[in-house]
Amino acid sequence: MGHGAQPPHRRRSGHTRLRDLGPENGVPLVLLTHLGATLDEWDPRFVDALARDRRIVALDLPGAGGSTGRVPDTVAAMARAAEGFVASLGLTQVDLLGFSLGGFVAQQLALDAPGLVRRLVLAGTGPAGGTGIDRPTGGAYVYWDMVRAAMARTDAKEFLFFPRTPPGKTAAKAYLARLRGRVMDRDAPIRLPSFHRQITTIRGWGRAEPQDLSAIGAPTLIANGDHDRMVPTALSHDMHARIPDSTLIIYPGAGHGGVFQHGDEFVDAVRTHLDTNS
Repeated sequence: MGHGAQPPHRRRSGHTRLRDLGPENGVPLVLLTHLGATLDEWDPRFVDALARDRRIVALDLPGAGGSTGRVPDTVAAMARAAEGFVASLGLTQVDLLGFSLGGFVAQQLALDAPGLVRRLVLAGTGPAGGTGIDRPTGGAYVYWDMVRAAMARTDAKEFLFFPRTPPGKTAAKAYLARLRGRVMDRDAPIRLPSFHRQITTIRGWGRAEPQDLSAIGAPTLIANGDHDRMVPTALSHDMHARIPDSTLIIYPGAGHGGVFQHGDEFVDAVRTHLDTNS
């Protein structure tokens, strides 16, 4: 989203900021991103690779990045906003990929609008009521890592998304370099009040009653690193056990950003999942 000679096709739907790229054929893949993120947080290597043969639509939910409005105070409200956005584009069926907070929204949307979601990808995420979800978003270490990043003059994702091992540090530097490679059409950064509202919304998801994930009918790919500090990896196993038609991939030596640390493998897994006709 990315590094090609041609800029991505862009549209606005009402007051929603989005990027829309790739060929206009087949079922579009809608991307929902993480806490504090904007469109610029998507790894361009991952998005550009998928956009070679499918339509990709990434969006900022209300109150994030270039989208106007107020951050919804529940994941259910975020899902309704995403559903309304999809409807405004005239789409009647989509594939859905949610990363972290986006994965909470993706689960909710798959439950609320089962006819809309053909195939589902859940990365670095967990279910409503999942043990530990309210802990990391409210825990001091997230803010401490933000302070560490500021002191090191780097992005907090270097500490939050990647393990502090030699391979993890190398992957973090490469990931951040790819994000900085985008120089045109930059998104607006999230505002601090919106960031805090997202944290409150995530805490509510972590404290909510568990949902009946057996009601998710869309074939689902679940992926995470083996040591996720943000959303515990055990929750990926939990979702796999509860979502009937699901596949689980756990990447070794990786954390919350494991799907970007192992980006080539993840692209292959997502492409295989979306292209399987069953």
